[in-house]
Amino acid sequence: MRKVITTFRKLPLELIFWIGALIGILRIDPYSADHFSLCPLDNLGFTWCPGCGLGRSMSLLTKGDFHASWSMHPLAMFAFAVIIFRIYELIRNFKTTQQNG
Repeated sequence: MRKVITTFRKLPLELIFWIGALIGILRIDPYSADHFSLCPLDNLGFTWCPGCGLGRSMSLLTKGDFHASWSMHPLAMFAFAVIIFRIYELIRNFKTTQQNG
């Protein structure tokens, strides 16, 4: 157990953040009308934001509803691919530094 805790503490903070973001995206219910928003423009009362709908669109993408995902925000597939690629790179870098010091 001590080894697991020590390894977890050595993980990069960015890796923990992106994995947490993916877990949050998986937990979003994109079909509900009411949702919590971290968007500062939405919280200030603006009706248009270039990023609004991206999280719900990515959630639709994980549920296999590609058409609805594309219609909600066309950059969701690209953003999802970038996050997955970044997680892969961070894990690969972590493994390399653990083996080589």
